[in-house]
Amino acid sequence: MGTANGRAKRQRGEIEELPSGSLRVKVYAGIDPITKKRHYLTETIPPGPTARKEAEKARTRFLAQVDERRNPRTRATVDQLLDRWLEVLDVEASTRQGYVKKLNKHVRPLLGKLPVARMDAETLESFYAVLRKCRDHCGGSRKAIEHRKVGPHECTDKCRPHECKPLAPASIRQIHWILSGALNRAVRWRWIAINPADQAEKPGMPQPNPHPPTAPEAARLVTQAWKDPDWGAFVWVAMTTGARRSELCALRWSAVDLEAAVLTLRSALYVDDAGKLREKDTKTHQQRRVALDAETVEVLRDQMARCKERAGALGLSLASDGYVFSSEPDGATPLVPDTATQRFSRMAARLSITTNLHALRHYSATELIAAGVDVRTVAGRLGHGGGGATTLRVYAAWLSESDQRAAATLSSRMPARPR
Repeated sequence: MGTANGRAKRQRGEIEELPSGSLRVKVYAGIDPITKKRHYLTETIPPGPTARKEAEKARTRFLAQVDERRNPRTRATVDQLLDRWLEVLDVEASTRQGYVKKLNKHVRPLLGKLPVARMDAETLESFYAVLRKCRDHCGGSRKAIEHRKVGPHECTDKCRPHECKPLAPASIRQIHWILSGALNRAVRWRWIAINPADQAEKPGMPQPNPHPPTAPEAARLVTQAWKDPDWGAFVWVAMTTGARRSELCALRWSAVDLEAAVLTLRSALYVDDAGKLREKDTKTHQQRRVALDAETVEVLRDQMARCKERAGALGLSLASDGYVFSSEPDGATPLVPDTATQRFSRMAARLSITTNLHALRHYSATELIAAGVDVRTVAGRLGHGGGGATTLRVYAAWLSESDQRAAATLSSRMPARPR
């Protein structure tokens, strides 16, 4: 067929027959914004009597997708979409902070200037591949330097050559769902026709691999922490209750019933955008009561006595709703969660123990499960929902002690070995 000026019109896209008899449809779709390589939409049609017809349909569909990206109904960029999405997003302040941090660190630098209508599954998968290679998106640069100080300075031995480290799989997966939520809103607003995140391959679910301290390591940590009785009490209660650091830092004396040997976890701390400590509901938005053993009750009694003694020495009184772990004599201000994490990490490093403060939740869960406590009870203490599924999946670390007991039990039931 000829055009008005008599020249043949070049067909867009191609349909290639493979040795197997299948047909491969290939349509050029521009330059990949992440890899800067030529980007093609492809699909393979199995051989059969209708293969040619199906291939033409696929080519037509690809051409429509390319045309829609080249002539979008909106020219809004990913940055503009994210700004608008964050304006209407209804989540807790701490959750929003986590979203903003990931978007600013990873999404905006690589995808921010890209028109939303040009986003597709291949672009997203290229983006995830970059994050899996290097969390700083170095682009393969071998000469980059990681400086310890911002701005002009004389480099020291702390300014080291850059080493690529992948972004954690859990973080990549969370970024995917953040983007998926924003793109879903773009579909609802009719900025785009389809959500490309639905077509992209989802980042894999990270395999839980908790590393709680062993019983001997836990004993060393407690012994070291007890050089400061207040800090020792914090570490002890963290181990025996399995509470989150933000919940322990928000714990008030009014929520501790030493007579009934129970404490109530009803709030948690977070740092707002202005850098101020704020209280919010617990992660599951439900308060929970955690039973205390006799030794932990005595630890908290001693902690209360120390707090009252310090307050009395300054002519103050310990407020009934004062914080259990506080740097103020009257318990007016709480221990900052990040401060607790950093102090614990430094202590563990001095002892050459590879662990962190959050791992004390792992320790509590694994020790209870190893002792035969049912999973539903352990989940209740940790504040997990789902009938204990999360507890088993994440916190029930493999225990050599339990495995050895299982082996001994099986051995006792085996018949005598032939001699």
